[in-house]
Amino acid sequence: MFDNDKLLAVFTTINDKNIAYHVTNDTKSVDINRQNLANKYKFDLKKMHYMNQIHSNIVKNISSISNMQECDALITNKINTPLMVMVADCIPILFYDDVKNVIAVAHAGRNGTFLNISRNTVNKMRDLYNCDVSNIKITLGPSIQQCCYEVSDELVEICEKNFGQCVISNRNINLQAINKKQLLESGIKENNITISCVCTKCSNENYFSYRKDQNCGRFAGIIMMR
Repeated sequence: MFDNDKLLAVFTTINDKNIAYHVTNDTKSVDINRQNLANKYKFDLKKMHYMNQIHSNIVKNISSISNMQECDALITNKINTPLMVMVADCIPILFYDDVKNVIAVAHAGRNGTFLNISRNTVNKMRDLYNCDVSNIKITLGPSIQQCCYEVSDELVEICEKNFGQCVISNRNINLQAINKKQLLESGIKENNITISCVCTKCSNENYFSYRKDQNCGRFAGIIMMR
């Protein structure tokens, strides 16, 4: 994913159980699951930052905010400060600039993707921390792929108008390709973008999928500089 021994960058699985409070009334189980993750990956759970994800293009810098914010991307240059994004079909995106030592996470569902959450995150890294965009490396984690992401005719038309026919197959759209297009347009080098080919819905890999089970939990993308 990222070739740096001072960086934690992982995607959890069903084996790590549900890590999201908003999909269960059993908050104690989430507390336990998150603490188990902290123990497994050796970070301080009290320092972890996550979001109230609202399918927006809002990016927040965690150095000046409290833990829970309504947004869909977080950025920091602090070490030993894990950032977490929670998903079950949406794309969990991890960002890392190993020159300026800046990390970010983003939640790219359909709305966030259409609203340029990926590009906004890159722009914030540049504007807040003077990151050279050519140094930013990005990983798009397991998520629903074009094979299973069927949408309405109206959304197909919107997608074609804004991103072109190349990201559409019948009524299925390719969110990964749209995010990649936006990242390339923002100046990210193509060889600095890694995209998982795992489809959370049909691959039978150990990831939660909302389209497979609307009562499912959430898995996470987590990144932290040591």
